[in-house]
Amino acid sequence: MNSPTLSIIIPAYNEVESLPVLAKEIRDVCGREGIEYEAIVIDDGSKDGTFACVQALSAQDPRIRGVQFRQNCGKAAALSEGFARARGKYVITMDADLQDNPAEIPGIIKMLADGADLVSGWKKKRYDPLGKTLPSKLFNAITGKVAGVKLHDFNCGLKGYKLEVVKSLDLYGELHRYIPVLAHWNGFTVAEKIVEHRPRQFGVSKYGWARLNNGMFDLITLVFLHRYTSRPLHLFGFVGLLFSLIGFLILAGFAVTWALTGNGHVRPLMLAGVAFMIVGVQFISIGLLGEMINHRMADRNHPVARTSGLGADGPA
Repeated sequence: MNSPTLSIIIPAYNEVESLPVLAKEIRDVCGREGIEYEAIVIDDGSKDGTFACVQALSAQDPRIRGVQFRQNCGKAAALSEGFARARGKYVITMDADLQDNPAEIPGIIKMLADGADLVSGWKKKRYDPLGKTLPSKLFNAITGKVAGVKLHDFNCGLKGYKLEVVKSLDLYGELHRYIPVLAHWNGFTVAEKIVEHRPRQFGVSKYGWARLNNGMFDLITLVFLHRYTSRPLHLFGFVGLLFSLIGFLILAGFAVTWALTGNGHVRPLMLAGVAFMIVGVQFISIGLLGEMINHRMADRNHPVARTSGLGADGPA
């Protein structure tokens, strides 16, 4: 079977009413533009007959394929499954709730063809409730500042990728929020496109303030893994030195007071200074242990090569 030009990945959770409309819109847009495509719908443990709807759509149009999770595993898992099955030169992700407009597909493909590796949608005008837009704005501001990627809307489900980008991603937890960050850190070019955002027609939103909490923990994990995996002492050593310095200053103050006044009674602040010193040493020790483990793993993974025709100073 020949590979299509475009793979469309659609995570769906309880979207039985939306999918037939979305499938028709995709078919109309791609047909008008002459785009060969496949649509992969990932049913993320729906309870409303979503997968039966996907099967019916697939029977009518073999370009639509479906995957069903037995339980709700989250959007990252759904996207990861879709990325693994994608065969197109370009990959587009969109939500199944009809808020992402398939009419944006040709414009995204053009930007990818012109050189971008990833195109992230920006829902400049949104029709979501305040309980969804406020967490999103806060999340975007923090993520852009910490990760060094300047985007207005990290959470937009409508994104376009070259195939090699999605094959390089390792998604789990809530990491789908950080796909542009992961791509940027992998050396890919990230661009942004203003896209139309439509009001929800069916069902209810699955996002809100609760997702912000999980997202922030995932951001901390990502930054740590990206910046400090190969040099843990830089992080733990800094924290350890900070604690040790605070403890040293507290104890030095008590030492000076004792030398000048002779009053050397143990006080709670003195105990706090000792505690700061102990915690500081522990953080530094953790960093050193991490460095030792990294060094050991590097030695084990170092390739052993056989040479032929090469002397100590180069070619014989």
